[in-house]
Amino acid sequence: MWNLTVQTVREPQVLPMTENDFGGHRRRIGILGGTFNPPHLGHLIIAEQVADQLGLERVFFMPDDTPPHVDHKDSIAASDRKQMVALSIENNPLFEMEKCEIERGGISYTYDSIKFLKERHPDYEIYFIIGGDMVAYLPKWHKIDQLVKMVHFVGVARHGYPKTSQYPLMWVDIPLIEISSTLIRQKLSQHCSIRYLVPPAVEKYIKERGLYND
Repeated sequence: MWNLTVQTVREPQVLPMTENDFGGHRRRIGILGGTFNPPHLGHLIIAEQVADQLGLERVFFMPDDTPPHVDHKDSIAASDRKQMVALSIENNPLFEMEKCEIERGGISYTYDSIKFLKERHPDYEIYFIIGGDMVAYLPKWHKIDQLVKMVHFVGVARHGYPKTSQYPLMWVDIPLIEISSTLIRQKLSQHCSIRYLVPPAVEKYIKERGLYND
């Protein structure tokens, strides 16, 4: 039996925003990148909470094509992951999907994607959302020293990972939802229920396509 711990932060920290944050007609845009293998309710909660606390105009979910991770994640086809992301966000007007990494193909480096988005949308002020587990990997990210000058990194706490980094990073306090794509894949491989862990449309898609059964 799996134990899912949901811990609500008593007093969410709302980060102050200065007048300069809104100057020059800049659009405050959040980006939540990842493999989304599969997308789950934790992703949606993170995006909603960060957008609310930082006053973001939109949050773009950006699925990668081929993740640059060293760890093997048994990733399924990008087309399936893209469709599941679309199903996950279809009922929230705050959320959109950014398909540049899938359309570009190959290994998806965040630096390349942000450079592309900055060139296409020079009015974007980008807040790049990462989980606490990814913060420790930042020194290994492709062209990280240039990337930190192009975006505001937003860290979301995860149980067991320290809230520290050698790079500029703002932390947003949200409910700690111990749901992961790894957990969902494990449960599916064991033919266990994933109801209430993923959106109903994603659960239906996974079952109809027979995903993660191997």
